[in-house]
Amino acid sequence: MSSREVVVLSVGGVRFVTRASTLQQFPESRLARMVNDDDREFKLVNGEFFVDRDGALFSYIMDFLRTLQVSLPPDFSDYQRLQREAEFYGLYPLANLLSQEHLLKPRLEILEVRFSLQEMQAFFRIFGSCSTTIEALAEQITVFTGQQSGQGWNSPFPSQKSLVPLPLERPSHHDIVFLCGTEYSAGDQFVARYVSIKPDKRKLINGTNVLGLLLDSLLKDGFHLISTRTVASEEKVECYTFERMKRAAGLAIMVNQTPGSSGVAQARRSQVQKGK
Repeated sequence: MSSREVVVLSVGGVRFVTRASTLQQFPESRLARMVNDDDREFKLVNGEFFVDRDGALFSYIMDFLRTLQVSLPPDFSDYQRLQREAEFYGLYPLANLLSQEHLLKPRLEILEVRFSLQEMQAFFRIFGSCSTTIEALAEQITVFTGQQSGQGWNSPFPSQKSLVPLPLERPSHHDIVFLCGTEYSAGDQFVARYVSIKPDKRKLINGTNVLGLLLDSLLKDGFHLISTRTVASEEKVECYTFERMKRAAGLAIMVNQTPGSSGVAQARRSQVQKGK
């Protein structure tokens, strides 16, 4: 059978259509032998290979053969059953990966926002258990500074050309520190700091408004607010704690084939999604 030809399989009553070359990704597997007519257990009925196995789980096996990656839904739990299916088909690199559930299962991610108001300034500190999420937030949040006349948060907005972006303070890979508001400079001049959070294009100076936009952005990004509390009553530091289930990065398979060998498979992580 040519590797260009189309193969039709009926697995547990579910029909799959694919290329022969896809099923031959792992030459020593039973699927590859089936295509080469070397496995008599798979019967060809009316032009379709009949396979008496779980059709729903076979869809994940087909996805693996097409992409050489293991990417499972967040609520997936049938690791042992899928591992048995992979072993049945002789896909041992996949079976070995599935035996390491901790690499594939979604993980609980915790994020904490601390917020305090002091005179005409608002201070923010974001802690996260996942450094990639903090990196993503650092790319979304920009602080701008500029001179303005008058007092308080309701003073006229300075010219866009006069605003200069400031780098965020990063005490570690797991937190971000920034502030907004105004502070006295000289005479009636004040240094103003504005905050912008992508994709919102506004530049906000009012700390309460920035907090609202930040919390809204986190909720839209899949986080759930689980608690609010005051952690320092004298300084009035408000603490907002969020959590979400973060999908594991996909695991990709690299196969090194040599003539006459069954191939050596190695796993490596690939960033399927960033900071989620």
